[in-house]
Amino acid sequence: MLALTTHPMSDQHPIRIAIGGDHAGFPLKRSITEAYASRVVELIDCGTDSDQRCDYPDFAVAVAKEILSGRVDRGIVVCGSGVGVSVAANKIPGIRAAICHDTYSAHQGVEHDDMNVLCIGGRIIGSELAFEIIDSFLAARYVPEARHAQRLEKVLEIERLGKHAVQ
Repeated sequence: MLALTTHPMSDQHPIRIAIGGDHAGFPLKRSITEAYASRVVELIDCGTDSDQRCDYPDFAVAVAKEILSGRVDRGIVVCGSGVGVSVAANKIPGIRAAICHDTYSAHQGVEHDDMNVLCIGGRIIGSELAFEIIDSFLAARYVPEARHAQRLEKVLEIERLGKHAVQ
């Protein structure tokens, strides 16, 4: 794992992020890492470091560990479609992940649902759109308005109950 620390500037996002992705997401993950290393307070690269075949759940877990430990504020995971990393990340208690291939979903997911992991499909979108989506995700803040807090509490209750939520 590689941690890149920078000093906050007015045009940066005052946030710490972890990023990870499998071989299919590697080219986009590399572009994101290069672009954001100097634009966030801290960026932790959880791998992979090549386009050699590997398994996306490993990177969803690695990014989640960084969030749950408090070392970072949010995470970004990249695989071919974004689906696999989203499914894997959402199995981890405390993680609220979603695939976002547009800026509205990226900020709305944070503002309304307290999303803490952005999932992107490296074979679905290009780097320029990814950067716009990431900017939207990183700039957004969760403000617990009553209707959003009530819905989030229901989501957290489902998480607490696990499979018992459907029995």
